Amino acid sequence: MKSAGFDRAVALLKATQLADGHNDLPWALRSIAGPDPAVAVASTDLAIPQPGLHTDIPRLREGGVGLQFWSVYVPCQFEGHSAVTAVLEQIEVVYRLAERYPDDLAIATTADEAEEAFRAGKIASMLGAEGGHCIAESLGVLRALRRLGVRYMTLTHNLNTPWADSATDDPVHDGLTDFGREVVREMNRIGMMVDLSHVAPATMRDAIETSQAPVIFTHSSCRAVNDHPRNVPDDVLESLASNDGVCMITFVPRFVSPALSEWDEALQNAMTTEGLDHRDLTVREKFTQSWNGPKSPDATLDEVVAHVEHAREVAGIDHIGLGGDYDGVGSLPIGLEDVSKYPVLIGALLDRGWSEEDCAKLAGRNALRVLRATEEAAER
Repeated sequence: MKSAGFDRAVALLKATQLADGHNDLPWALRSIAGPDPAVAVASTDLAIPQPGLHTDIPRLREGGVGLQFWSVYVPCQFEGHSAVTAVLEQIEVVYRLAERYPDDLAIATTADEAEEAFRAGKIASMLGAEGGHCIAESLGVLRALRRLGVRYMTLTHNLNTPWADSATDDPVHDGLTDFGREVVREMNRIGMMVDLSHVAPATMRDAIETSQAPVIFTHSSCRAVNDHPRNVPDDVLESLASNDGVCMITFVPRFVSPALSEWDEALQNAMTTEGLDHRDLTVREKFTQSWNGPKSPDATLDEVVAHVEHAREVAGIDHIGLGGDYDGVGSLPIGLEDVSKYPVLIGALLDRGWSEEDCAKLAGRNALRVLRATEEAAER
């Protein structure tokens, strides 16, 4: 049943460019058809509904998505040259998607280009590299990714890099190493946003201290609402005001729901007993299918709303956004099952008394401000 605010939300997203910080469709297509970008893109027709995915063009349109950061993700199992190869293949997937669907998707490399695509009735498509291991400790590779249009890099994924601690690995560096700080400074120089999702709190604080441009969290939620290591502590949320950064709240059930987080901890313990690494997403999914533990609880729309409202309270309305992580997880909260559901969330916030101006900031204005501020910092 649609909320009273749903129709208002649909109208708002026709006038306001909704910027989603993180969508793993490129990797989902690779998982279906293999690493050749041409085959991966040809294998699935996104112009028609795809029940096996969270994302297709009809549902992006229904959801009012106006700017999608496509994750060019590389698992931590890829290292060195293989990681660089994989990220290049994923970049090619996004470019081929835009070529296959030119009436709907438009590659954008700047804030102006993103807004121009939205005015033309297209979904601006930007690239975000997930996992700093994909540069193989090379600033030259980092610069090359930026030249190819990559607009943010997540400093780590689930494991530490040789220069930064991850939220889900044992700390080694106590944050960033000297080279890690050099990476952040180089990202500032070339106009690439510093994404702090997945990193340890010490890494978050080091990066914010080092960065001369606003930082982002492309898909993280609030640790005070659910004490999961992938979420952001309140002191870091508070620091976004002085940094002018943005935390884009994610819908990943394990990060959103305390009950599900407890269930996931039990799953992790069971995997550890079997000698399996819970951080390996493929291994985790396979183990879960055969595990005889308790049934997984569901996350809910109301739990996502709790994270959004907490982030607004602590960081401020100018420092929050949305990063669903669609096609990066097996399931989503009830009410937010696929990319068509953004009006459901915005409608729920309007029903709770949020102003349309505040919802517009959450939906995309804040993210676009950080994107433009990163460009301006690079020019300086």
